[in-house]
Amino acid sequence: MKHIDIQCVGINTYLSARGGGILTDAKTAFLPSIFPRIAAAIFVFLLIGSLSLVCAGGVALVGPMFIHGGDLEHADGKIISIGPGKDFVLETTSGQHLVFQCGDQCRASLGHMQRHLHEHAHTDVYYIEGPGKSLMALNVD
Repeated sequence: MKHIDIQCVGINTYLSARGGGILTDAKTAFLPSIFPRIAAAIFVFLLIGSLSLVCAGGVALVGPMFIHGGDLEHADGKIISIGPGKDFVLETTSGQHLVFQCGDQCRASLGHMQRHLHEHAHTDVYYIEGPGKSLMALNVD
């Protein structure tokens, strides 16, 4: 009996004593060589996905500070009233009420802020302290 090992394909073929080729155990020879490759591909896909989420989250947290400078502050809570215009009052988790002015440089749409008001949604506000200790919102989300 002669034994020929075809490694590039992963299938062992055995020649019988009669001279005819018989393909045996193709399933057990091929499948063990493909499963580690599939597992490696899934691992790489999950690794790239998780690293992408971490990087995107980091940019979302640090990005506004780079755009508006080092004196930018952050407050979070729920919008309890809006008006006049896009000015609004934010109630923080500690119960403090902060009054924000949302002028020309404020990146917020009135519709988005009204949705946060009606849904009592969590709101992040990036702001600077303006003249007379007023709070000027730069980004509302």
